[in-house]
Amino acid sequence: MSVTPSPLSRLLAPLPAPLRDDAARRYARQEAVLLDRLGALYGQRAGFTAWLGELMESIGRLHAARSPELLRQDAAREAQPGWFASQSMLGYSTYVQRFGGNLRGVAARIAHLRELGVTYLHLLPFLRARAGESDGGFAVASFEQVEPQLGSNADLLDLTAQLRAAGISLCSDLILNHVADDHPWALGAKAGDAQLRAFFHTFPDRVQPDRYERTVGQVFPQAAPGNFTFVPELQRWVWTTFYPYQWDLNYANPAVFAAMAGAMLGLANKGVEIFRLDSTAFLWKRDGSDCMNQPEAHHLLQALRAIAAIAAPGVLLKAEAIVPTPKLPAYFGSDAAPECHIAYHSSLMAAGWGALAEQDTDLLRQVVAATPPLPPAACWLSYVRCHDDIGWNVLLHEAGVDGPARLARIARFYSGAPGSYARGAAFQSSSADQAHGSNGMAASLAGLESAVTVVEHEYALRRLLLLHGLALSFGALPVLYMGDELGMTNDYSYTQRADRAMDSRWLQRPEFDDSLLDWRHDGVSASGRLYMALRQLVEVRARLPALAADAPRQLLPAQSPAVLALLRGERFLSLSNFSGTGQQYLLPPGEWRNCLDGSTVAGGIGLQPWQLLWLQQEQEAS
Repeated sequence: MSVTPSPLSRLLAPLPAPLRDDAARRYARQEAVLLDRLGALYGQRAGFTAWLGELMESIGRLHAARSPELLRQDAAREAQPGWFASQSMLGYSTYVQRFGGNLRGVAARIAHLRELGVTYLHLLPFLRARAGESDGGFAVASFEQVEPQLGSNADLLDLTAQLRAAGISLCSDLILNHVADDHPWALGAKAGDAQLRAFFHTFPDRVQPDRYERTVGQVFPQAAPGNFTFVPELQRWVWTTFYPYQWDLNYANPAVFAAMAGAMLGLANKGVEIFRLDSTAFLWKRDGSDCMNQPEAHHLLQALRAIAAIAAPGVLLKAEAIVPTPKLPAYFGSDAAPECHIAYHSSLMAAGWGALAEQDTDLLRQVVAATPPLPPAACWLSYVRCHDDIGWNVLLHEAGVDGPARLARIARFYSGAPGSYARGAAFQSSSADQAHGSNGMAASLAGLESAVTVVEHEYALRRLLLLHGLALSFGALPVLYMGDELGMTNDYSYTQRADRAMDSRWLQRPEFDDSLLDWRHDGVSASGRLYMALRQLVEVRARLPALAADAPRQLLPAQSPAVLALLRGERFLSLSNFSGTGQQYLLPPGEWRNCLDGSTVAGGIGLQPWQLLWLQQEQEAS
């Protein structure tokens, strides 16, 4: 009578002897969560035990292929699980082609990143993308190959080695929800392969799609209305949440999970240390629901986390879940079943911009107050801008009874409404009375592009520093977006390209401006002043343990709704005036030192229009 090998024995079989003890120890830690989550997802399917064994053996093979350098890094980070949440961590996000042209060009910019203090580099999609329109690379045609226009797999290995030597961790997108319609899985499905067709949600007619459409929202109601696309080669309707050429994966099929887990570990073996898990909220479909944030989506992510913890424990998972604040904690999981290490705090970002537009910190204070404590070895990701739109609807709860109208007013402000200093564009707005998103580079949205007078330039720079100061002091891993350190403004050239003209997100995807980089130390130009001020904030932050992600955070009362007073730890105070008029603030008892100019103050303090102050209490109040 044959005995079915255990999952552990299948995991260990491909591993060389020196790796087996650590693998067994890590597996023992993750076994309960891994088997429970995979069992809940797939345990009722025939052949589950055999599938699980094959999965574990593939994980073992990928673990065995990990380089000695990465194995050493795994061990070091496993011993210090909160390594990424310190106040010295700083991120930078960019497209390869816009920043350096290709992967070798990115490597040539490592010196700039080091000068900024960057320790984490998020390169937006650099894997082989769909031919033609590709949603900025988010329509992936291969998880194994670098986009040829950006370089080769050898170039990626060389880049990750150089980044590690510079103390910079590479973050890559792992697009979990969909693949391009010319990915081999989709091509195989079109060619009649039934097993590959089962990788996707397909329907013979509109009956079931129409049922789903009654409860499922639309991501791109103008550019790509609806959630289903008819594919002639299949003579079926395919679920396409985003664009028609991005086919949603069917995670009810265990083969899909196994393939994506393999893709993750394969990229980790090439030196990717952090995965931005794209579109995590959409992974599981349920009739009668909005098909977002379903319990099974969390089961999938917790199982991926367990697999990474076994085979590549130096790797971090980051949730790209653009959801309201109350739904964010779920993406960290629990002590018993951890999920992602990092989660975007999109509500904080949107509320910061909302505070600028309204000259009132109401939304911001609500978001800060509602932000829950972090679980161990986890952190928020804070940011001012990114490649994507500012999605205002994450603030619907905070915006109150007239929330849609209020957020629509803010969105119009950033579209350049009369009297606004902002230069941006609406994104996928279905109506003037609704807010879906706003696009534009931070400098353009903050008024630098429209500034004419000396005062207008000054105020635009102050607004930018307000928002970056919030991201840096909130208690998170802050990420700069390419060009924001130099005050780069909107790129309108996308309107001249048919494949981009319908997508205003290209406003914030300019090519890196080396002419502005040359001015970064002059202290006179807008680029130079912004760069030096931002670099000072980064340097000061790195010296203050109170600004680590896990340090306590407390809102203090302010005499004006325009002022945000954020206490970190017991003795650091960030004061921000989100209005164009001067404000007064009564400091807590004691003497306070200005961290940015060294002056000291006690009692009341004046805040100039749009001013940021970082204060450290010199001694305990008597």
